[in-house]
Amino acid sequence: MANKIYFITGGARSGKSAYAEKLALGMAGKRAYIATAQALDAEMAARIAKHQKDRGHVWDTFEEPLAVAELLRKLSGRYEAVLLDCLTLWLSNVMAHTDGDGAVISRSEELVAALRAFTGVCVVVSNEVGLGIVPDNPLARKFRDFAGMLNQKVAQAADEVYFTAAGIPVKIK
Repeated sequence: MANKIYFITGGARSGKSAYAEKLALGMAGKRAYIATAQALDAEMAARIAKHQKDRGHVWDTFEEPLAVAELLRKLSGRYEAVLLDCLTLWLSNVMAHTDGDGAVISRSEELVAALRAFTGVCVVVSNEVGLGIVPDNPLARKFRDFAGMLNQKVAQAADEVYFTAAGIPVKIK
C-alpha cells in the first residue's frame, strides 16, 4: 500500500476522532491505534476506558504517550493503517518530559519524519488550539505555539487535511 497521511484537526469535542476512526475503518488490512493519553487521574482513566470499550477489538491498540516516532517505525510494514490520537496530548507529554524548546522541536520533526516514512496509511488527529483567546500564562502560550507549529508541519506532510466542527469534517487540503 502506498504511503498516505490524513490529518484531522478541530476543536475539542468537534468530532475529529470519530471521523478519523471512520476513515481508518474504511481501509483494508491490519489496523493499529496509537493512543497518547495517560490516566493521571480517575476522570481520565474513565475516559480512556470508555474509548477502549467503544473501539472494540477491530484495532491493535498501543498506549504510547512519548515514543510515538519509534513506535511508528516498529509498526511500519506490519500494519496497513495506523490511527494516531492525538498529537496535542503527545505534545503536552513531550513538553512535560523534555528540557528545552530545541528538544521539543527535534522530537516534533522526528515524529513528522516517521509519519512520512510509514509504509501504509497514517490517520493523525490533533486539536486546533489557536482559535481562542491568547492564553494568560507563558506555559500555555508556549504550548499553543508548539501545537500550531506541529500542526502546520503535519498538514504540510499530509496528503489530505480535514477540519472538523460540530461533527462535520471539511476537507481543506
